[in-house]
Amino acid sequence: MKDFDRKKHWENIYNTKQINEVSWFQAKPETSLFFFNQLNIPTHAKVIDVGGGDSYLVDYLIDLGYRDITVLDISEAALNRAKKRLGSSASKVKWIVADVATYKPLEKYDCWHDRAAFHFLTQEKEITSYTETIQQYINPSGSLILGTFSDQGPKKCSGIEIMQYSETTMADKLKMYFEKINCITVDHETPSGSSQNFIFCSFRRVKNLDTNRKGV
Repeated sequence: MKDFDRKKHWENIYNTKQINEVSWFQAKPETSLFFFNQLNIPTHAKVIDVGGGDSYLVDYLIDLGYRDITVLDISEAALNRAKKRLGSSASKVKWIVADVATYKPLEKYDCWHDRAAFHFLTQEKEITSYTETIQQYINPSGSLILGTFSDQGPKKCSGIEIMQYSETTMADKLKMYFEKINCITVDHETPSGSSQNFIFCSFRRVKNLDTNRKGV
């Protein structure tokens, strides 16, 4: 979309809508928590929630005892709302305002979680940049949890075109760096009562990635 200001768009959304007025609202992020449990992510793991906004995932991770959590979002307003909700617990979290399409982390993570940020990247150069960033900043034994609209889901969100994925197309985008562990589809019911079909997949870093790339 020409001349589209992504940051301005999302700041406006979070400054004008309440948390339960946006389609992606979840009182409990059950699917994300399912994958944390299935992957047995330890509470000492370094976790980043990309595109986390004011999601309640961070609340649940804190309650579960996770001690090294980072939440990244393009909208400062979204993160400020999450901080206000958490109160004193907000100091237990690292907050980063950045665009995932261009952000380069300052540290590596054991678990990279992204529910519905990836599908907003529709240009191939942004998709490639983001997947390269993930592989560069996940530790060798780290895990990736990725959720997007499925090929049976909406084609737009918040008025913006998105990329739909299937289990096959998602795995294909990541196959250079990651091995698929598990994929499931889920129907997310929005606050307005409509249903959105998502696909969630978990991945692990390809073993001997650095060695394999040198041999190419």
